[in-house]
Amino acid sequence: MRLELGNILIKDVQFGEETKVENGTLYVNKEEIIKMVSEDENLKSVDVDLARPGESVRITPVKDVIEPRVKVDGPGGIFPGVLSKVETVGTGKTNVLKGAAVVTTGKVVGFQEGIIDMTGPGADYTPFSKLNNVVLICEPKDGLKQPEHEKALRMAGLKIAAYLGEAGKDVTPDEVKEYESLPLLKSVEKYPELPKVAYVQMLQSQGLMHDTYVYGVDAKQTLSTLINPTEIMDGAIISGNCVSACDKNTTYHHLNNPIIHDLFEQHGKEINFVGMIITNENVYLADKERSSNWAAKLAEYLGVDGVVISQEGFGNPDTDLIMNCVKIEKKDIKTVIVTDEYAGRDGASQSLADADPLANAVVTGGNANEVIKLPALDRVIGYTEPVNSIAGGFDGSLSEDGSIVVELQAITGATNELGFNKLTAKGY
Repeated sequence: MRLELGNILIKDVQFGEETKVENGTLYVNKEEIIKMVSEDENLKSVDVDLARPGESVRITPVKDVIEPRVKVDGPGGIFPGVLSKVETVGTGKTNVLKGAAVVTTGKVVGFQEGIIDMTGPGADYTPFSKLNNVVLICEPKDGLKQPEHEKALRMAGLKIAAYLGEAGKDVTPDEVKEYESLPLLKSVEKYPELPKVAYVQMLQSQGLMHDTYVYGVDAKQTLSTLINPTEIMDGAIISGNCVSACDKNTTYHHLNNPIIHDLFEQHGKEINFVGMIITNENVYLADKERSSNWAAKLAEYLGVDGVVISQEGFGNPDTDLIMNCVKIEKKDIKTVIVTDEYAGRDGASQSLADADPLANAVVTGGNANEVIKLPALDRVIGYTEPVNSIAGGFDGSLSEDGSIVVELQAITGATNELGFNKLTAKGY
């Protein structure tokens, strides 16, 4: 499968009479967006705001972040099985509004939404402070249950990301990047001297509102399976979960998975990137055993020499992570696990809820329990009141002057377990 990503570099976002891309600026028609999102009868009110890098703006509570993309050529469309028909994607040409994003916010769905600061110390911990953000502020109708609330916000963000992506369909990209995966036997034949490497991505699927969707199917209802990495670049996997903001994989993370991009970068040079396995993270032991058994079986079937395993979430999923690692290692396949840590505010506690001597190659995205003070900013998009109760916050987190004291856990993307951040930790 071969996919061309055409990056259209967005340097600014502004409201305008027409939604379009012109000279590196994304112009958005605010009224059109409000009309489109307001079609959902579960939403009582909808508003749109803009947040640019360096502005004294705080966005909270953040549900999801989505990058606008559009299929220019090839089968299917963006977000197949959700917005587009169920057709295999990952080939042809896709244009990307690189530097822009849609952010969803509003009343809290659960208690694990996050914070994005566009300036100040908090901005250094989230990649989304560097983007030109179109923010949807959506209020649910009175009495709406949480799962329906989550779905309304999820669909609003995806719909507007696709709408904005269409503005780049006929724009000549500033840069084009090509990604190609050969069938397994042809790939092995082409690079016989290179070590064969696969990627195992764990998808959050622990229960109600801990959902990740693959071609529109809740991952908890699936078995571990093979997927082509370019399919993910076309939105085959989307976020639907309300988990701790620091290490949840937003839809933006899935679309731009840095492990996939790094493996492609080394493909044909230092490694032979032969394939990708997706597996879920469930609650019950039998489900964990089943999924990790299948992940290990598929890694063995591919005949790889090594795998990279990434986790999403913490605590309960630590068991899935170690199961995947141990079972694959016992197939004589070397593993590297990518996770983050909840090691206490002093960093002295056990980092993961599970461990094994075979998990001896670990990349960490940092300690989510580290505490940070976020100064008051000039403007807030959304609401600051939930800061006292969201994961990483506590009673008294929000001060009267508008400043906030929270753990990094509350900052969207701060310790992301795909490595889409600046943090790590060093063991001694």
